Amino acid sequence: MKFTKLQGLGNDFVLLDARDFQAINWADVAQRICARHFGVGSDGLLLLLRSQVADFRMRIFNPDGSESEACGNGLRCLVRYVMTNNLNQKKDELSIETLSGIRQARLVKRGHQSFISVSMGKPLFEPRAIPVAAEVGKGSIYDIMLGDYPLTIDGSILKLNFVSMGNPHAVYFAPDSIAEFPLTTLGKKVENNPLFPRGVNFEVARMTSPGRCEMRVWERGAGETLACGSGACAVAVAARMRGLSGNKLELSLPGGLAEVSWDGQGEVRLTGPAEVVFSGEWTDD
Repeated sequence: MKFTKLQGLGNDFVLLDARDFQAINWADVAQRICARHFGVGSDGLLLLLRSQVADFRMRIFNPDGSESEACGNGLRCLVRYVMTNNLNQKKDELSIETLSGIRQARLVKRGHQSFISVSMGKPLFEPRAIPVAAEVGKGSIYDIMLGDYPLTIDGSILKLNFVSMGNPHAVYFAPDSIAEFPLTTLGKKVENNPLFPRGVNFEVARMTSPGRCEMRVWERGAGETLACGSGACAVAVAARMRGLSGNKLELSLPGGLAEVSWDGQGEVRLTGPAEVVFSGEWTDD
């Protein structure tokens, strides 16, 4: 299998052009090819596939073999691959079918740099849509998202905000620097808490100004990563819903800067870099 390694904000992926492949156990391939010491090493496996309803279709598998519904950085990396290899006749715009819906993508040029901007769909807040096993109060359906839901983990009370970006997210706004937050020890416990029937992506964020936020993320099925596109969108949505920011937010992640815009009603848009790292051939049977 010929593969290409790409990264978006340090969130790295192995991409396979699987448009002509026969049926394969992709969960098994993902576990082996994503392994840092025994495989190529990546935060996920991207599959480029044919689509009947869009220009292309994308599937993404986590390093543990589970399949993810959405991945903003993975989506931008796949789009970069398509454009770099001139697979799209429209050049600067295309549509991608994902498990969470059809996403629009375009090339954005700023000076000598080019970025990939993708639509990430509308955020969902209903408990069953996230999903989260918690009751909604008598008020708005947004109560559960805005209510700083208290979750106790190892004696620490985390006041969480829930949102789905096609995949589940729990956002915690920390009062102090996030560098000292024990994400490596608490992340897995939040991910697998019974409150989340299908697991959850856990973001720790802190507003540094009305237009900027710093964040770290524990990704479901992958662990702590340098960046998470859907996680950045979830943080931006939560910040706007809570009145902490406006329609646009710049997010500082360990892997770099991402820009998220949302008007409070329509689709969320994620913009950031995505680059090809290298190509090779996977020879494991």
